[in-house]
Amino acid sequence: MSEKIFHERVKLKRAYESPAAVDGTRVLVDRLWPRGVKKTEASIDYWMKELAPSTELRQWFGHDPARWEEFRRRYAAEIHEHRDELDRLGDLIRQGAVTLVYSAHDEAHNDAVALREILLRRR
Repeated sequence: MSEKIFHERVKLKRAYESPAAVDGTRVLVDRLWPRGVKKTEASIDYWMKELAPSTELRQWFGHDPARWEEFRRRYAAEIHEHRDELDRLGDLIRQGAVTLVYSAHDEAHNDAVALREILLRRR
């Protein structure tokens, strides 16, 4: 699969945005369920908690943009301990569009952005 196609298949969306048909398979990539979002309305196909940053890393990061580069490095190291889940996510992407769903307010500095980068490098 070409890089462009792979890039287009992996989308990002906040859990507070309405699901859409173009989302494809919706995968929640946070360790905690998004506050205030009903499971019946979230249209989450898979909840891959194992691919979320550890509680310790999440708390250390605290969505501080000044810690972003170090967060990405530490998260990449952590995530490779879960190769089976990473492979499973890669398989879903090869089948069609996948939207990584996250709850962070910061749309540029969050675990879904970092995971997408990891997936694109890994492909």
